[in-house]
Amino acid sequence: MNIYLQLIWAYLKIGLFGFGGGYAMLSLVERLVVQPGWISEQMFTDIVAISQMTPGPIGINSATYIGYTAPLQFPEFNAIYWGLLGACLATLSVVLPSFFLVLYSSHFIRRHQESGVIKGIFRGLRPGGIGLIASAAILLMNKANFNPDGTTRQLITSIIICLLSFCMVYFPIPRRGKKIKIHPISIIIIAGIAGFLLYYPF
Repeated sequence: MNIYLQLIWAYLKIGLFGFGGGYAMLSLVERLVVQPGWISEQMFTDIVAISQMTPGPIGINSATYIGYTAPLQFPEFNAIYWGLLGACLATLSVVLPSFFLVLYSSHFIRRHQESGVIKGIFRGLRPGGIGLIASAAILLMNKANFNPDGTTRQLITSIIICLLSFCMVYFPIPRRGKKIKIHPISIIIIAGIAGFLLYYPF
């Protein structure tokens, strides 16, 4: 049962200190989940990709996925119901701290929203959250994402797909006098199709 206590403790910390949203907490998730050896770096990368393509916050999705897969790495917990138990515990652990914090802080902030102390805290939290998101982006720029096979062709192709995806999100496309941004879901689908066409051995 030690793995479940570790899961609960890890995701309580992630839920309590995961300021800035799901992407901002990725570096914290990586430190608490990958470094202990529960999952590999490649599996962590796959979890992030799956969490992006499924509905719901990435923090909760990754908690459910990791909570399910982590116990299955141990022979004594190699059964589906142990994985389901881990998924439920990890998901509840990551949700409960933020639920109670938001419940209390929303009432507190509403009463003191004009306070200079509150304004100062948020002025520090906003750039801090952006920094955490940037660190998560750098964390995912690794060999497992860009060049798992170790070939120059795949590295160049991955960089091109990454840059094109960034440009499609960041730069709007002029159309009939209006500037339209491509929806992130469309970019995920396009990238998946491109990967299939480029890497599937026909």
